[in-house]
Amino acid sequence: MQPVPDLIYDAGMHRGEDTAFYLAKGYRVVAFEANAALVAACRERFAPEIEQGRLTIIEGAISDSGEPTITFYEHPNTVWGTIALDAQNERFAELSTAVEVAVVNLPQVLREHGMPAFMKIDIEGADTICLRALAEFEQRPPFLSVEAPGEKPALEEQLSILDSLGYKRFAVVQQATVSRTPLHTVTLDGEPLSFSFEEGASGPFGEEVGPWVSRDAAVRRYRRVFLGYRLLGRDGPIRRTRLGRGLLGQAAARTQIPMPGWFDTHARL
Repeated sequence: MQPVPDLIYDAGMHRGEDTAFYLAKGYRVVAFEANAALVAACRERFAPEIEQGRLTIIEGAISDSGEPTITFYEHPNTVWGTIALDAQNERFAELSTAVEVAVVNLPQVLREHGMPAFMKIDIEGADTICLRALAEFEQRPPFLSVEAPGEKPALEEQLSILDSLGYKRFAVVQQATVSRTPLHTVTLDGEPLSFSFEEGASGPFGEEVGPWVSRDAAVRRYRRVFLGYRLLGRDGPIRRTRLGRGLLGQAAARTQIPMPGWFDTHARL
């Protein structure tokens, strides 16, 4: 199954921050979202594109469960909705509401809609399910992006899976900078496009990100990222003092970059 050049999958549609960009570029989009309220809002927002057949929204949670439904934990901050209350997400459980949602079988969707040219994966703790689903196919998306885990063992697992799928070049992208500057790009038809990303968007993809480095170089980059997490993160020593919090606030105000920020791993075959 060869990748379809004008097709993108948006796994973790949220409010459509990324889908809007992909549609503006001229792609057809298959988008996935488990939060019913967000699905309803996106169906209203993108009604013309849905009517034109350019956007398909699949409601439910991507899972490798054999059951028809799965528990999804809706958080007041909708970006933290998840099916995986692991160590990273468990602290959000007490504020979350458990709801039953349909299970989405990603391999089945791929067979029905086709292999995309690019796939964005951001489904809060369940991203490896999407990566493992690609192992069922000889062909994979030429480019993909996936939210980087905040823990070293999970990141090493993620990079190992990507490597086993044939992804040998990587770009480590600081997501906090995406919405700061409009992107000047072109559509699939070669027409110029100036696009301003919404807050929380994943941003550019494919040839428009970089630098592209080896797996080992990406690991070295993430070592510095994790050091920043340990020092500057919510439980880091610098945030434990009033002076440290003040200095971090001043630095973030000057740079307009949240510290330590959050990252996506882009991968290419």
